[in-house]
Amino acid sequence: MTAGLEKACHRCISKIASNACFIFGLLAFLALPLSMTFTGMKFLEDCPVQPLIPLYLLVGGVIGSLKVTLLLYDSTRMRQLLSKSVVIDDDDDDEYPWRQNAHKYYIHLTLSLFLFLWFILGNYWVFSVYLPNFIPPFHQPQDYCDKTLYIFAVGVLIISHTVLFLLIFCSCCIYCFSRQRYSSEED
Repeated sequence: MTAGLEKACHRCISKIASNACFIFGLLAFLALPLSMTFTGMKFLEDCPVQPLIPLYLLVGGVIGSLKVTLLLYDSTRMRQLLSKSVVIDDDDDDEYPWRQNAHKYYIHLTLSLFLFLWFILGNYWVFSVYLPNFIPPFHQPQDYCDKTLYIFAVGVLIISHTVLFLLIFCSCCIYCFSRQRYSSEED
């Protein structure tokens, strides 16, 4: 990636992350992992047919809350720096903060990777028992899953699939647009 394109991407991400709407969006998005945590804890023993479903919600909710909280912290910090009119000079070493804060970058990367793998496992666990018995059968009392828990887990996965699709689609659109714009500037 050329230095000009890298600088443009950094400025774009900085503007988005420091936007108040983005911060309020993250606050609203924090409701999903918190509700996952609550639901996973409440129904921890209520899905014997696949006991990993409540665990998926509990762990995913805790780690997701941590990830969103770190994003909120970074966004509000960037907003504070911009409100103080901190101007970064082109020759300054602080131009790309992720180079100096590599530990934060690796924490975000590790959490994102874990959440992605956990998402894949959650898909397997939830859909491997698609439409279980919601009422314990008399002859096999361990062959059921609480309806609220299961429907909530499916809803979380549908929301996650939608957000993932939108992120990939928007990223591709931004990449294509910036590539086209950058190539037209070179001509």
